[in-house]
Amino acid sequence: MSDPGPLQGIRVVELGMWAAGPACGAVLGDWGADVIKIEDPRAGDPMRGFQVRRKDDPDLRVSPSFALNNRNKRSVTLNLQNEGGMAVALDLVDQADVFVSNFRPAALERLGLDPDTLTAKFPRLIYGQMTGYGHRGPERDRAAFDYGAGWARAGIMASIGEPSGPPPGQRPAMIDHPAGLSLAGGIAAALFERTRTGKGQIVRTSLFQMGMWMKGVDLQAAMVGGPLPLPESRFAAVNPLFNSYRTKDGRWIYLIMMQGDRHWRDFCRAIGRHDWAEEASLQTMRGRFERSREIVAQLDDLFAGRTLEEWTAVLDADNIFWAKVQNDADVLADPQAAALEAWGDVADAAGATMSVLKSPIGFSRTHTSLRLAAPEVGQHTEEVLLEHGYTWEQIAALKERGAIG
Repeated sequence: MSDPGPLQGIRVVELGMWAAGPACGAVLGDWGADVIKIEDPRAGDPMRGFQVRRKDDPDLRVSPSFALNNRNKRSVTLNLQNEGGMAVALDLVDQADVFVSNFRPAALERLGLDPDTLTAKFPRLIYGQMTGYGHRGPERDRAAFDYGAGWARAGIMASIGEPSGPPPGQRPAMIDHPAGLSLAGGIAAALFERTRTGKGQIVRTSLFQMGMWMKGVDLQAAMVGGPLPLPESRFAAVNPLFNSYRTKDGRWIYLIMMQGDRHWRDFCRAIGRHDWAEEASLQTMRGRFERSREIVAQLDDLFAGRTLEEWTAVLDADNIFWAKVQNDADVLADPQAAALEAWGDVADAAGATMSVLKSPIGFSRTHTSLRLAAPEVGQHTEEVLLEHGYTWEQIAALKERGAIG
């Protein structure tokens, strides 16, 4: 039996789909909360459909994203267009501490599950609302994924990549996951505040705001009159010591010496360029910037002369600030990730084991845990309803009326 998490005893009802809302529910579940996921009986969360074959058993298909964002949850299938299904949903919320949703505001209002309605009906409820572009404003109901609302609209996409190339895309859920984590943190703060006042409240964030927060350093500089950031070419880096270089074996290293003046001499000595260390014109950031193309070209040739393993020994021996550029396979084999126990195993209803990435917050005394694999659609409907006081006869009647799956 794993140690209890800091949210043990907290009940959460999630009405979410895709990634951002479910990611919040997954984090709350990791922290010990009992999370009930409401799904449509006809299909469930659409993220279930994005499946791949399991490498250990090609006959089995799984949805990696669904497994990641829906562990530690129980699935209940309710037809919210049905009066009986809605009544069950409200019963679940009545006995919950937290309600989480990333449905569009207008859809929640049509259902009567919007923040104002539910918090008026249940004054102790903490309502976590995730939106694409925010809960108010002219685009509150615009369809949104993090690719658009966070990556593109918030300014990230336009500020990275080579200046002459198209803006780069992102990988799945790169903004959904920090948004879900931040909403979980806000919910935890609201739960703490409720211990003092006895009152619930609405906690909100959006993918658009999360994108702006991730881009906050640039946006803040622009707000005070600084130059607007433009994509920077690695061939003419403002600071050649804050740039990427390719090694002899085709790997990339990323130098991260942002304080160029502080590191310049030590770096030059480490790589054997003692002439650079003493050259007067290269002792300042401006001097190096003015000769940036020349320096980067020479560093390209230099780093191409040794393998990543060889450069690792050289750079680490002189405490140079740098990092390996790793692909997913590298990360999964990284001993530092293993030391952090960054993932763990869960068993699904059929007994098959799957490794799942853990959420990144840890506690010294009240632990996080992976207790449940992502559920099948409606796997726990009867179990949850029985816990909430329904009888088998009532459950059968709800099924006959099409209220539950």
